[in-house]
Amino acid sequence: MDNLSQRTAEVLIRMIREEQVYLPGEKLPNENDLSEKLGVSRTTLREAIRTLVSEGLLVVRRGRGTFVNDTLEQYAKDGTLNMDDVLDIKVTLKDLYEARMIIEPAAAALAADRASDDEIDEILRLGDIVQKEIKKNPKGDKRIQSETDFHGAIMRASHNDFLIQFIPVLTETIEKTFALDENLEIIAEDAYKDHIIIMNFLKRRDSEGLRSAVLIHLHHATYNEKL
Repeated sequence: MDNLSQRTAEVLIRMIREEQVYLPGEKLPNENDLSEKLGVSRTTLREAIRTLVSEGLLVVRRGRGTFVNDTLEQYAKDGTLNMDDVLDIKVTLKDLYEARMIIEPAAAALAADRASDDEIDEILRLGDIVQKEIKKNPKGDKRIQSETDFHGAIMRASHNDFLIQFIPVLTETIEKTFALDENLEIIAEDAYKDHIIIMNFLKRRDSEGLRSAVLIHLHHATYNEKL
């Protein structure tokens, strides 16, 4: 993604997450109006939106337009969950984690082989942000976003277009894990240690080591979530 489309994506993220110009479930303005509002071309806007769709922040509904993802809104009302919600999330999370355990370790192994040096530096930078957010507030919104950014960057570094389409599933898993709010401190403690190992294998471009580290990381999460 070029610098202008990346900056456009960052502006949209700020408008959604910080300024709340567009709320969860809300439709974005049409392409002409939004590109004019942001002062960019429609091509640049499309690239920015494509990136945010791949990261799970936006969803495209055919024939209706582009919407802010409202995944968390479906499961948390006024910050509480009833027992039916909990059971539904647990069933869904089990399936999502199973899918991640099949796909994500393989994608990570490809990333170790295929990522450019700049991509590895960026993944490590994002990994450092996750670690800081875990220490600062393991349940905070910034922690959720930092996890998505870190793991999503590894997926993109696989340079496999099919695997990159899996990023929204990754995002949904992370969001539902936090919505369930079970053993998050323990998950954070294990995640902090796992991230160190993941980053070390990535630095060494050890594809098999990285594959195993990501799989163990996911197993830790499923164990702590009692799935």
